[in-house]
Amino acid sequence: MKFLDQAKVYVRSGDGGAGSVSFRREKYIEFGGPDGGDGGRGGDVWVEAVAGLNTLIDYRYQQHFKAKTGGHGMGRNRNGGKGSDITLKVPAGTQIFAEDNETLLFDLTDIGERHCIAAGGNGGFGNAYFKTSVNQAPRRANPGQEGEELTIWLRLKLIADVGLVGLPNAGKSTFLASVTRARPKIADYPFTTLHPGLGVAKVDEAEFVIADIPGLIEGAHEGVGIGDRFLGHVERTSVLLHLVSSSEDDVAGAYRTVRRELEAYEHGLADKTEIVALSKVDTLTPEAREEKLAELQEAVGYAPLALSAVSREGMTEALRELKSRISRLAPTEEEEPDRFAVAAAERAEAEEAEKKDAE
Repeated sequence: MKFLDQAKVYVRSGDGGAGSVSFRREKYIEFGGPDGGDGGRGGDVWVEAVAGLNTLIDYRYQQHFKAKTGGHGMGRNRNGGKGSDITLKVPAGTQIFAEDNETLLFDLTDIGERHCIAAGGNGGFGNAYFKTSVNQAPRRANPGQEGEELTIWLRLKLIADVGLVGLPNAGKSTFLASVTRARPKIADYPFTTLHPGLGVAKVDEAEFVIADIPGLIEGAHEGVGIGDRFLGHVERTSVLLHLVSSSEDDVAGAYRTVRRELEAYEHGLADKTEIVALSKVDTLTPEAREEKLAELQEAVGYAPLALSAVSREGMTEALRELKSRISRLAPTEEEEPDRFAVAAAERAEAEEAEKKDAE
């Protein structure tokens, strides 16, 4: 399945149904009177985060979505039915932006979270609504209210526990393939990875999600190479695993290059917990290995991990370290209560306050 993390979509909610002008006419009934029903409400447009999706590819082939118009009112005081809603199903982690692609409307981070982005128009009143003591036979009815229409941007930011960063060919995809069932493309040339990938790693009965993004090069924040477009996919991670290839002549310089790009991108990436590892150590002689680990340690400030996906050296230790950091950073229920429960409690308090004011 092709990966797509941004899509522009046009949505329109349904118009309200028109009210009816009708009069009761039955044989032997002397006083009939108006009996036109009201129109039904137009359908709403919803967006919902669902399980089983990790791309917005569905919105590459269909960009227009319109909810149904409400049913029109009829005689005998029959009201029109509500128009059918339409729901845009997106992966968890999708953000909804306004047409300017800057104003954030909604951020769907949890499975099952849903929001109404365009409300349907109200149905018009039938002529029975306008009957008064001085106007016993009104011949007017309201048309339905028009629905809302807007253009929105869907932008996906993958939700993962660990994000892999580093220069091209640092061994990120190889690491992901070694510790998860993901099968990213692996080859010996730069920018083999063109799209972010996800995998689930397991160690000591614990599972966590790892996200792999295309490599960064100097000037990525200015659009050089693939640029920093995909860094948004590691914004939500708890820990960054920064891989530095042992094939680099200057491992300390390679580390600093990626760090500069993370700082230039902002959005808190440079402040995230980072674990640095020297990858592909199986290709080094013992002397070269010690030398490069010492150079990297001087740049990082602590002893980096030594990894080899081929010989499996250090892989289990790295996973355990990642698991430990994730557990340490995981918020407790006291620190981060359920957002929906908090919202429900706030609504209940507001309703209680309104009742007291009314009394």
